[in-house]
Amino acid sequence: MKILIVEDNPDLRENILTYLSRENYICETAEDYEQGFDKIMSHSYDLALIDIMLPKGNGLQLLRDLISVSPQTGSIIISARNALDDKVKGLEIGADDYLTKPFQLPELLARIKAVHRRNQLEGSDILNLGNFEINTSTRVVSVNGSSLNLTPKEYDLLLYFASNKNRVLSKQTIAEHLWGDYVDHLENLDFVYQHIKNLRKKMNEAGAGDYIKSVYSVGYKFVIPRETS
Repeated sequence: MKILIVEDNPDLRENILTYLSRENYICETAEDYEQGFDKIMSHSYDLALIDIMLPKGNGLQLLRDLISVSPQTGSIIISARNALDDKVKGLEIGADDYLTKPFQLPELLARIKAVHRRNQLEGSDILNLGNFEINTSTRVVSVNGSSLNLTPKEYDLLLYFASNKNRVLSKQTIAEHLWGDYVDHLENLDFVYQHIKNLRKKMNEAGAGDYIKSVYSVGYKFVIPRETS
């Protein structure tokens, strides 16, 4: 998952970033409304953590902005205020969850996983796709019952494709999802092709078949064979 953290408290922002990065999430941060707005207008995310009280604007307005440009992105409102009206407003606007400060980071992680399961994994930790499955809890991919040995990036790439099946994904979108802001410093995106090539090879050798289709001059699309008709 790729997560945007919009939080003005530098210590909390860094703690969340460090914790979620250790859990293998790609994270980007913003410290005020303007930075958050620029991020959601320029990049795509699986989930956004948005503090209600932000410098240079309001977190609820940022939530509205997010939903207007990317309604499929999950969202969790975080705030130091335990006011019922803030919670209700956030949920009415379209937030998936609400977390009151102070909170424990394991609780935040559990909320993130729950939102992701509801929004993209059909409520389950396991994605069944053709003749293989992905267990998002254990990060194990199985083909016909046998585990597939993937690198962390290959796993993240496969899960990203599987969570966006039948959608065309550009090289730029894939790179930004898996590597975040780091891609801005790269001369080209050839590494995306190499990772996809390696993933395809491993899936074919394991008997899974080629689910990843190239779309000429555009990018790639994940298609389950039984759904091609």
